[in-house]
Amino acid sequence: MDPGEGTVLVAGATGFIGKRLVSRLSTDGYRVRCLVRRADAPLPDGAERAVGDFLEPASLDAAFAGIDTAYYLVHSMGGGRAGFERRDREAAENFVAAGNRGRLRRAIYLGGLGETGDNLSEHLASRLEVASILRKGTFKTTSLRAAIIVGAGGASFEMIRALVERLPIMITPRWVSTRCQPIAVGDVIRYLAGCLRDERTAGETFDIGGPDVLTYREMMERFGRVENKFTMILSLPILTPKLSSYWVGLVTPVRPSIAIPLIEGLRNEVVCRDSRIRELIPFPLTPYDEAVKIALAEAGGSDYT
Repeated sequence: MDPGEGTVLVAGATGFIGKRLVSRLSTDGYRVRCLVRRADAPLPDGAERAVGDFLEPASLDAAFAGIDTAYYLVHSMGGGRAGFERRDREAAENFVAAGNRGRLRRAIYLGGLGETGDNLSEHLASRLEVASILRKGTFKTTSLRAAIIVGAGGASFEMIRALVERLPIMITPRWVSTRCQPIAVGDVIRYLAGCLRDERTAGETFDIGGPDVLTYREMMERFGRVENKFTMILSLPILTPKLSSYWVGLVTPVRPSIAIPLIEGLRNEVVCRDSRIRELIPFPLTPYDEAVKIALAEAGGSDYT
């Protein structure tokens, strides 16, 4: 889709990813409509506002009127731990119904990277279920699957930052040895915007990740080196992710409704198994240490760039 061909809807426009994507699309010349729940939600200059809630189906039709492509960046963990899978399922089903009624042509979804199977955390299983629901629409859905996204304001980044800065000595469960493929938030936005421009991505599912595959221990140690913080990590096999999620909720600023599912999901290896998108949307990927420096500088008070 080229700029000027139609209006793009961004659902979840005020979130960690959404606000960056709206700015990028607007800069690229697209007409952007932001679906928000609050009429007073701040939006970038030039962005159109549509007020609606995916848990209230009657509020959605006006937002989808005249829309060619919609981004789905919605999740329900912020609304509380209890029942977030049900809320995610209901919201996705209502998105599909509204998209079908509005004759949506394409949807682009950012979900979670992880293997399929019965051992997935509740968070990753819910992300996988949402992708499956979106594929039932009459429109073509592009799904991008990402692991930890490194950027100021992102829950995973803020959680790691708080642990490194506040706990020079950490006692952790075995999850510190789980491998992960983190990706800079700027690279995620490049992929999301690139999918809009490239019709070859329509209806496809892609893994997206940065150039480094690291264990969570290595991520925290390297984060500490970037900040010149002493970090010692001790792993205890008897300590479970659920137990550690409670002290993470106490130590970090991330709300427990978000922190606990994230920690419990760390038992699942999240590494790209498919690199096809690198051929369709090529650009130099941001190394992990550089992504941390950019995020710290964006957060303010740092001289890392």
